[in-house]
Amino acid sequence: MQGFEYAKPNTVKEALGLLATQWGEADLLAGGTDLLSLMKDYVHTPKRVVSLSGIKELKGIRSTAGGLHIGALTTLEDLLESAQIRKEYPSLIQAARGVTSPQIRAMGTVGGDLCQRPRCWYFRRGFGLFGRDSRGRDLVPNGENRYHAILGNSGAAKFVSASSLGPALIALGAKVEIASAAGNRAVEVEKFFVTPSDPGGREVDLKPNEILTGVVLPPAAGTRNATYEVRQKLALDWPLATASVALKMSGSNVQSARVVIGHVAPTPWNSAEAAQALAGKSISESTAQAAAEAALSRATPLSQNKYKVQLARVAVKRALLAAMKA
Repeated sequence: MQGFEYAKPNTVKEALGLLATQWGEADLLAGGTDLLSLMKDYVHTPKRVVSLSGIKELKGIRSTAGGLHIGALTTLEDLLESAQIRKEYPSLIQAARGVTSPQIRAMGTVGGDLCQRPRCWYFRRGFGLFGRDSRGRDLVPNGENRYHAILGNSGAAKFVSASSLGPALIALGAKVEIASAAGNRAVEVEKFFVTPSDPGGREVDLKPNEILTGVVLPPAAGTRNATYEVRQKLALDWPLATASVALKMSGSNVQSARVVIGHVAPTPWNSAEAAQALAGKSISESTAQAAAEAALSRATPLSQNKYKVQLARVAVKRALLAAMKA
């Protein structure tokens, strides 16, 4: 990999002082499970790498008056070991369990999962975020696109969001906390994920001189939630489609619902159509199937990924049924 300067600050303030105003000057290192691969492939060539591992305030899970706070450096293994998360946020546990590598669960962090770059092979092989050749031609629409987006792919971006935790956090109504030298801000996780409009953009609402410091989950009391993944193999791999759901019930009927599909669009896909299909109804095989059909009603598959439409339907249906059994 290309040579770089390495820094290991002890506080968020020190870390912020080491960042730059332009992408490519400095990169943040959390668990390193994504950044190091990008650097080895020369997709990222930062002049400075800023390790966050020495910042204790970014680690740990604690209860707050507004719910639950998860530090950005909390590992996936830490999530799985939390009794409170297992009890109140099973959808988050199920999403973390989908990362089957013990090594990555031990090193990969919550913040890193949310900020990881696309796994699109065009991007990883140097063809840029939109998968274009040296002449500017789009390679994805008629190329090898079996793992690409089936929703939200009408623009140049046709990769899928790689975050394992994003769909569950969106369904649960979580927010991320972001620090900068100018001050702190909170952003709903749903709005944190963005579809870039230019090749130099990013997939999250994070500036080069900002740090994601934590995630805040609202209280889960009375909310039934679950995540279901459809994958090609049980060994370490990214799912073909996932669904995370959160249901607020009024008796046996759904008062409100959030149905968020993962790995099918450039951002986790919050389906208003599925939520509308569930409102005021009890969850059964037939209503879950109807919601699954509604969730994929706007799908526009590419030349090789039509199969993902049915897989995403299955994920939605099974997540809804699982939530009711929790």
